[in-house]
Amino acid sequence: MQLKHAGENAVLMSFAEENAAAPPGPREAAQVRAAAEAARGALQGDLIDLVPSYASLLVIYDALRTDHFSVVHRLQALQGAIEAATAGGGGREIELPVYYSPETGADLERLAREADLTVAEVITLHCATQYTVYAIGFAPGFAYLGHVDTRIAAPRLTTPRQRVPRGAVAIADRQTAVYPAVSPGGWNLIGNCPQRLFDPHQDPPMPVAVGDSVRFVAIDRQRFIELGGELA
Repeated sequence: MQLKHAGENAVLMSFAEENAAAPPGPREAAQVRAAAEAARGALQGDLIDLVPSYASLLVIYDALRTDHFSVVHRLQALQGAIEAATAGGGGREIELPVYYSPETGADLERLAREADLTVAEVITLHCATQYTVYAIGFAPGFAYLGHVDTRIAAPRLTTPRQRVPRGAVAIADRQTAVYPAVSPGGWNLIGNCPQRLFDPHQDPPMPVAVGDSVRFVAIDRQRFIELGGELA
């Protein structure tokens, strides 16, 4: 664990070496999750916000209540607890239902064709992997999940769509994600998830967090509608 000054009221906790040969993986994601929980308890009222990423956690504190040296001292003391929590297994395991079809996944058939697979094989491969939540970003509730099977990895679209529907399940390179709201997007669409990934009226507002594991479960059209799924 490395601590770096990140502005007048922020400290960056890093859990991977810069320019490391291997990209961050599940261990780093578990460390970030454990660090967030530990930092929240250690700083309490002095904390303004926590911003997790692939292998780091930005800790933003109230400079009117505390100072940099106090925050660093308290964060340094968390290393043992973070290591213990990481060794204990990390986050939750979450299942998300998906209606995979050309009706909800505009790129599903093309992706299958380019991968020399059937649509059913693409769906099977996408559901077979247990994905780690590496980061939340781009939009509230947009969870970057990795890594998809190399056989269904696909580059981003050359020209992004102006409108991607809420719940769209997509692939970009070796990452997959669910769009939490209507937005522009350049990922390959393969289905739709009826479960909301961001609801400001719920506590917590997001069903997934960094360090969690996600597995997708295929459902049919009728079940998709019953669960509140929306068709264009």
